[in-house]
Amino acid sequence: MEGMAVGRPPAIEVDGLCMDYGPFRAVDGVSFQVAAGEIYGLLGPNGAGKTTTVEILEGHRRRTAGRVRVLGFDPCHGGRRFRERVGIVLQSGGNDAELSVREMVSLYASFYANPLSVTDVITQVGLAGKQRARTRTLSGGQLRRLDLALALVGKPDLIFLDEPTTGFDPNARRDAWQMISELRRSGTTILLTSHYLDEVQQLADRVGVMSHGHLVEESTPAALGGRDLAGTVITFDLPPSFTAGDLPAGPWDQAMPGGQVSMHTDEPTEVLLALTQWAAGHELELPGLTVVRPTLEEVYLRIIGRETVGGARVG
Repeated sequence: MEGMAVGRPPAIEVDGLCMDYGPFRAVDGVSFQVAAGEIYGLLGPNGAGKTTTVEILEGHRRRTAGRVRVLGFDPCHGGRRFRERVGIVLQSGGNDAELSVREMVSLYASFYANPLSVTDVITQVGLAGKQRARTRTLSGGQLRRLDLALALVGKPDLIFLDEPTTGFDPNARRDAWQMISELRRSGTTILLTSHYLDEVQQLADRVGVMSHGHLVEESTPAALGGRDLAGTVITFDLPPSFTAGDLPAGPWDQAMPGGQVSMHTDEPTEVLLALTQWAAGHELELPGLTVVRPTLEEVYLRIIGRETVGGARVG
């Protein structure tokens, strides 16, 4: 995977992590690793335990049991040496409303021994034209850009990104994705939480799914939940004067006469070859032709649905 450092110890090691709130166990025996230079997406519905897990990794919450190492430190006892190597983008930032963008980034830069250039960081996150603007005047998307600048200015080895593009318009999201990808190429490790499954698909090298305090699935976005092995769906609009029975490589499902037809298949190449040869032989186009596998969102919803029956964990 691009950006990952071969031979270096993992940036994050979690083994048997547990967290109790009184009699309630919010995190129950979670174990995973994140390689140096990797983008790891941690997913899960509200109440799954992922926020608690991330807060433990950041050093903001003490665990009940289990072993945790982040950049070689126990985050509970890492102190300043640990915090200087970590950047955090919270879901809701705590910016001073009366400080300007430049003043906020300069303030955070002063906390570190060897920070990046304030001007360079502000430019990198796309706020060069807002350097003198008070933070209270920024839009939601601009505030998220500022949050990212505050996380970057300390030149961290590891960044925790919690819903990093909330409030971004589509163009701003794409810009943020490019910036995050560039961070990975430079060797920065990123732990990403997001409810935008297309964002996770675009950015993450690997994904872990939490449900009811457990890590229930872990894989690459392409293979999560057997997605890479799932059947392909081929769909198109049936040409006029033809029926589904005229098509090769059946059986085809037809919603209505003269309408759309589809097929679930584990052999899409063979089916498409027969179908396109048939269409070419009849000098036909196949309007609306699509070839799709289950989306990451569909697989994710199936995983968390499998783990919950009437609000209780099963299996």
